[in-house]
Amino acid sequence: MRTIKIGNAQGFWGDDIDAPARLLAQQADLDYLTLDYLAEVTMSILARMRDRDPKLGYARDFVDVVRACAPVLSKKRTTIVTNAGGLNPLACAAAVQNALKESGASGLEISVVEGDDVLPIIRAELEKNPNTQRFAHLETKQPISAIANRIVTANAYIGAEPVIEALKNNPSVVVTGRVADPSLTVAPCAHRFGWNLDEYNKLAGATIAGHLIECGTQCCGGISTDWLSLDRPEAIGFPVVEVNELGEVIVTKPANTGGRVDVRTVKEQLLYEIGDPDNYISPDAIVSFLGLKVDEIGKDRVRVTGARGRPTTDSYKVTATYRAGFRASSTLTIIGKDCVAKARRAGQVIYEKLKQNGNPPKHFKIECIGAGDAMPGVLPDLSKQLLETTLRVSAADEDKKIIERFAKEIVPLVTNGPQGTTGYFGGRPDVREIFGYWPCLVPRKELKLSVSTLTS
Repeated sequence: MRTIKIGNAQGFWGDDIDAPARLLAQQADLDYLTLDYLAEVTMSILARMRDRDPKLGYARDFVDVVRACAPVLSKKRTTIVTNAGGLNPLACAAAVQNALKESGASGLEISVVEGDDVLPIIRAELEKNPNTQRFAHLETKQPISAIANRIVTANAYIGAEPVIEALKNNPSVVVTGRVADPSLTVAPCAHRFGWNLDEYNKLAGATIAGHLIECGTQCCGGISTDWLSLDRPEAIGFPVVEVNELGEVIVTKPANTGGRVDVRTVKEQLLYEIGDPDNYISPDAIVSFLGLKVDEIGKDRVRVTGARGRPTTDSYKVTATYRAGFRASSTLTIIGKDCVAKARRAGQVIYEKLKQNGNPPKHFKIECIGAGDAMPGVLPDLSKQLLETTLRVSAADEDKKIIERFAKEIVPLVTNGPQGTTGYFGGRPDVREIFGYWPCLVPRKELKLSVSTLTS
């Protein structure tokens, strides 16, 4: 039975930048390498980049990754599929084109998938009908008019179909924007095996494969329950899935790498961020996890079968971001007897001073790290046992001036706060803009997806 091998070497923007080239060297028979850069918060970061320079808005680290991988790409043995294009896939592809030329890897095709940006659709609707009930917040049901003047980005989680189209050009690199994480894996499977887009059980199996590797080393023991028992976590391997033409999956990792692939690590990743296990909604299929069978078939080899799929919805999920105000946060270390009580009172001093000046922030939080404040009611209260704690004070408000004033009230505690105050680093905290998250839906039929090609 035909099988392809697909690896993943980036679980988010900021992951191990050397991992893609390393995985290609470790796994010479890799057919496809997926690189996932786009967490929800990443879209806000990219929006700030694009505001400063319209030519940006993509994961710039990817360009360095391409340079490192150029020798392998020039042999055309592996195709990279990535959503590093973020808010500007075409600019990302152009940067990749230049990087390949500079590396001597000429004549390689770079396919670009565009069309996930639905902000023009939302703005057109608001202009036509300011009180529209479309694009309401999926959880709060608020109308999008509540943030109409503050929306920064709105991108649909598109599926595998346009990526499949891009792969028909036999490219060395496929650059997309906001493609759903598992779809980066579904597309190579459907392309290689010639699946129809209504073969939902096969698409479900490939979706499971993509879900297992989308977070990089998590299915190899990263952030696992038994992380302390991992072998050589400093050399943890990135995952590889072997997918056959029926959509059955074997999860593994390169030989002689650290970490572990076993039933436990795989099951932990299966349950990661899925919601209803009988209704995992992706753009390619609605997947049921309930019939999955997970078997350990060898060292660092786990087989996953039994995925079942159904037709997906007629909408795409959209992640929109909007300007939601400003925030700042700072820390002080306080040592000695009653350190937690001193820290909490010091935090309250900051709030009272802001209140007296007529500038109390809308949101204000005092935390004593180590005292159990991170999960009150779950972690034990250790406030009376500690001889040191780190006070973290945070504030947020729509008014930037209020947060700027807050930032000026922390340093004075170094001399007018409690005895034992120390460990203040970095000067006044930076005032940073907050971007809110707005999930909503958009009909699939309204998107105009496209594929174009560049040559290095």
